[in-house]
Amino acid sequence: MKHRPASVSARSVDDYRDNIERVLRPLAARAVESVAVSRALGKQLAEDVRSPIDLPVFRNSAMDGYAVRAESVLVAPVTLPLAGVVAAGAAGRTPLPHGAAVKVMTGAPLPPGADCVVPVEDAQAADNAVTIERGRSAGEFVREPGTDVRTGDLLVRAGTTLAPRHIAALAAVGLATVAVFGAVRGAVITTGDELVAAGAALRPGQIYNSNGVALAAALAANGVEVVSVAHSPDDPARFRALLSAATKAADVVFTSGGVSKGDFEVVKEVLEPLGGQFGSVAMQPGGPQGLSVVEGVPVLSFPGNPVSTMVSFEVFARPVLRHLAGLPEVDCYELPLLTAVPRSPEGKRQFLRGKLVRAQSDESRPLHRHPKAVEVVSGAGSHLVAGMAGADVLIDVPAEITALPAGALVRVWSL
Repeated sequence: MKHRPASVSARSVDDYRDNIERVLRPLAARAVESVAVSRALGKQLAEDVRSPIDLPVFRNSAMDGYAVRAESVLVAPVTLPLAGVVAAGAAGRTPLPHGAAVKVMTGAPLPPGADCVVPVEDAQAADNAVTIERGRSAGEFVREPGTDVRTGDLLVRAGTTLAPRHIAALAAVGLATVAVFGAVRGAVITTGDELVAAGAALRPGQIYNSNGVALAAALAANGVEVVSVAHSPDDPARFRALLSAATKAADVVFTSGGVSKGDFEVVKEVLEPLGGQFGSVAMQPGGPQGLSVVEGVPVLSFPGNPVSTMVSFEVFARPVLRHLAGLPEVDCYELPLLTAVPRSPEGKRQFLRGKLVRAQSDESRPLHRHPKAVEVVSGAGSHLVAGMAGADVLIDVPAEITALPAGALVRVWSL
């Protein structure tokens, strides 16, 4: 394992990420809105929800069977007259006669006087009577009111990102609406004369615009509501107009391209006079970066190569956006390298694309829980977007490391 002195020519990844987190942190103070429970999936609860009712609401049967008094079936087998049938949804207010049974369905209210249920498997019915073949004790197969949740109990805590299980609980207690934080609204602007939309015919020198689609997908996958995706040629006036529209509609804007030191760097040209900070971060890929605030809206400007754009999002934006959305943190753990990394660029923290390798016996288990090792996929080039499709993780090679042997432990981040 080879080491190198820390670079001082560019800001560190951690310092730059801290800057971005400081700029995005105010987005936590988002507006609260009331939404239908049926439309609340994936939204972050703005306040504690307490149950307005008991669950179960009333005593009911946990089985299809026969409601009886336990004292009537102390000695089994015993034959009891059938006094009726109670289905789920019935009122169930007629008392159970002594020494009798009432047929009940799962979820049906127990008639007053019944204190246990004999499952249908333990009974034989014929001629308006039922033979109970196995006795039951008081309370068996009876659901008592409030045994799931009582009126006033905390049902779902504020800050929870609502999953289907939470929606089920909210609906079960009869809530029609809940108060949630509005999602962070994000806008995407890609730049470059060379980019054309998918489906168009490519002319010489042109490539398809993958960054707009990819960034929008990355935002949506991490709790952001994508309000616009636009493309600007290398024309400052056009970019300025698109940026103005984006900052009016979004809480945060992501741009791709136009941030380096060459000609036609339209993003840098427009944003630097507005106070935007542009420079290099000691990383590969994704070195050129820009951070601005326009009309109170943060603007994160990533380099235009597809892998640079996606790695920049993963490293700088994804963790804080997931925190704002109440989503779980990105998995981060250590694994041995399957093959050596013979060279890592001097003075830069490298983010290689990796694929998890599992033992054959682990094939049925979750990939991230029982990986055996990690192997590098594709090359280090920032243009190798198809190669990144085969990756599961980013391999984080520290700034002081210039090479790694096979078997060396490396830190990986789940993609």
